[in-house]
Amino acid sequence: MTVWFPILPFTECMLTIVPWKQIAVAKRLGQPPMTPCPLNDRPNGDIRPMSLPNSTSHPGDSSGTMMDHLVLSYLDIRRAIGWSGLLLPLLLGPGGMLLGIDIQENMSSYYHTPLRDVFVGTLCAIGIFLFCYRGYDRIENWTANIGSAAAIGIALFPLDYGSDPLIQKSLVGYVHTISGGVFFVTLAFYSLYHFPRDSQREAESHLFERSFAFRTSGLVILFITFAMGGYMVLLPQDWKDWLNGYNFLFWAEWIAVWAFASSWLAKGRVIVTEIGVEILAYSRKMVLQHGLGIKDKP
Repeated sequence: MTVWFPILPFTECMLTIVPWKQIAVAKRLGQPPMTPCPLNDRPNGDIRPMSLPNSTSHPGDSSGTMMDHLVLSYLDIRRAIGWSGLLLPLLLGPGGMLLGIDIQENMSSYYHTPLRDVFVGTLCAIGIFLFCYRGYDRIENWTANIGSAAAIGIALFPLDYGSDPLIQKSLVGYVHTISGGVFFVTLAFYSLYHFPRDSQREAESHLFERSFAFRTSGLVILFITFAMGGYMVLLPQDWKDWLNGYNFLFWAEWIAVWAFASSWLAKGRVIVTEIGVEILAYSRKMVLQHGLGIKDKP
């Protein structure tokens, strides 16, 4: 059975992904799996199936570029998630100030401002990208699905207007708060567990530096999540009022969102993050050489 994907203008990569389970089943049946062809091969906007190359093709064949295209598609999804997270705080905070909107107590409060569509649209996009993302095993797939549901839950179930995130007036508000916590924990799990392990499977260069960057991002997300939880649960009201004057939750969420964005951009091999990895690797090499008294050969 062939599944026809709807045309989504914001994510071409979704049209080029073939589930690995479908590939495995097709190989057992001795048939190549079917996938919608890329956008530039669709006449008049139609979607028609295109076969993957047979497993008997040689590495030098031009048909081998299909698997490379699939890999690039996964990189595209990682980059899309990362860029969405990177841009969201900028669009809400500085972007809102340009429109005369004051910095809100937290990002969720922007739902009740003219930037509601930006907030909802970005989180829905992240949710869709996570849903389309497929990892190496069921655990990673479930992690992506849970993160997807949490992101969409944040977008579609708004925080009650003028309320404390921990004390809501409606069930919808509580769903939003729970979704926010699950979202951050899921993203931290990706950075702490999935990405370092996937880098080993993908035989990426500078594994130590990449794992260090991923785990640092994950620890930052966890620290900020617990800090926000402590702020809402443990602090007395006068302290909370004082921190609210500085928009504590908004800036804390900004740090956490950028931590997860940097992790996904690094996993998507964005050039800036690749330069950062190279700098980390070179710095580590210099420290080791200086500490051990090792000198490069002329």
